[in-house]
Amino acid sequence: MLFYQSRKRYDWILVLALLLLMLWPVQPALGQINIIPKPAHINVGNGHFIIDKQTSVHIDDEEEMADLGDYFSTRIKEISGIELPVNKSTEKNIHLRLVNTDTLKAEGYKLIVRPSAIDIEASDEAGLFYGIQSILQTLPVIRTNEVLKIPAMEVVDQPRLSWRGMMLDVSRHFYSTEAIKEIIDLLARYKINRFHWHLTDNEGWRLEIKKYPRLTSVGAWRKEMPGSIFYRADSTLSGKPYRYGGYYTQEQAREIVAYAEKRNITVVPEIDMPGHSGAALAAYPRYSCAGRPQPVAASYSYAENNGIVDPNSLSFNFCPGKDSSFHFLKNVLTEVMDIFPSEYIHIGGDEVDFEDWKSCDSCKRRMKEEGLSTMQDLQGYFMSRIKKFVNSRGRKIIGWDEILKGNLDSSATVMSWRGEKGGIAAAKRGYDVIMSPNDPLYFNRVQGDAKDEPYAPDFSINTLRRVYNYDPLPGELTPAEQDHILGGQFALWTEFISSVSHLEYMLLPRMPAAAEAFWSAPGRKDFDDFVKRLNEGHFEGWEQQGIRFHMEHYNNRTHERNRK
Repeated sequence: MLFYQSRKRYDWILVLALLLLMLWPVQPALGQINIIPKPAHINVGNGHFIIDKQTSVHIDDEEEMADLGDYFSTRIKEISGIELPVNKSTEKNIHLRLVNTDTLKAEGYKLIVRPSAIDIEASDEAGLFYGIQSILQTLPVIRTNEVLKIPAMEVVDQPRLSWRGMMLDVSRHFYSTEAIKEIIDLLARYKINRFHWHLTDNEGWRLEIKKYPRLTSVGAWRKEMPGSIFYRADSTLSGKPYRYGGYYTQEQAREIVAYAEKRNITVVPEIDMPGHSGAALAAYPRYSCAGRPQPVAASYSYAENNGIVDPNSLSFNFCPGKDSSFHFLKNVLTEVMDIFPSEYIHIGGDEVDFEDWKSCDSCKRRMKEEGLSTMQDLQGYFMSRIKKFVNSRGRKIIGWDEILKGNLDSSATVMSWRGEKGGIAAAKRGYDVIMSPNDPLYFNRVQGDAKDEPYAPDFSINTLRRVYNYDPLPGELTPAEQDHILGGQFALWTEFISSVSHLEYMLLPRMPAAAEAFWSAPGRKDFDDFVKRLNEGHFEGWEQQGIRFHMEHYNNRTHERNRK
């Protein structure tokens, strides 16, 4: 009887032990390290490195790498209160090392996490920065006073594509410098390295140009209707128009450039021309063909029966027949290039309405003098003349895929937005290309059933899955032609996006999906695994930060219950 009772007690102890083992937190398996974009190679070890007051950051070159050390230390202090000393002897060290190696491409890194130390190696500072981002993605995004534990692992990672970008339109709606910095922080988290800043359009000029102060005193402001959004043509509007707009001083723009540079992001400015220039021409109408005074185009001017301003009466194109137009734009671009050190300057070139040019005597005279036979030829002349000036300053131009019609030489870079056809044709002709097809990379479009979404264009439904599965390297191209594809870029046009909250909703979680599409090799990608990593390491963090996001794939049952 005693033996039976002892054996029964032993059985219960064994069952209890097994239950405890099942419930005990286990070391994450491969794929449960929730890094986005997914690393090229990752092996999970045993244990964790714990960041505490006995941890320090060690860098090779305190002068050259000081910003990197400060960035990492600041982020750790924000989420823990712990101040990590730099290059001081402590029990546990995080080493950032620049190494000469042929095994890592630009922006690649090797990360080794052991319980006693962390080593990040790279051939450039960008790689070290991305190694830091991978570490930070394993930690809380806000201060919770939780112990900062980084899983033991070895990661060797590098991007597939060199251009991984986002375009933000601030002409239709203006966002503060603080909001721009928040977006840049999100881009950095997911290893996006280009911020294409669409600063000018018909509805607003957003950058201070000291030689032409009316660009901001006049061109940065428009009359709007209550609600401050763009309306569909059949909208019924009411209320008193009010002044809407804003602009960035040159000091603020430089501040954004410096902030982004510390996060390995290059800011690429866009000054749209020859079309989409209504705000500039409201400030300086003499550079249009007609030369008539006009207001800045307002969103409500497009609504039927509310014709406070008839859009058909406005000029949206610079006049290529006037030498003064080129003199003006060269002066503008001189100041732009002084603010933005980017190798590339985007000069637009899209959706030019040729009606003004067709009836313009100056344009006709220019065509005759230059031997031009079509409006496309005239646009090509305009863009070539601007390109020559930008090149003379040691920079390169990017234009939307319409620039291919103007016979620009292949030193121009083409941004393909009307699908991939323009980009494919450009690559075959030897142009460098950035793939930004509106289907599926325009994030101003709906991401689910339109009846459940805020109003947005529904030309295509750009779901999370479709964004994730996009490959910027078209199979129709040969390997040599694919070498001309610099990378990919998603875009946010803001006609219907008037708040930062709405902007976040359209960005997330499609931003990290695009980031993985640009960074990771197709063979490493798996949509279900991506969604799992979002749920285990990202959705909750955004929620804690107060960031709004699309929730279709969020599996937090408590949250869903609260929503109901």
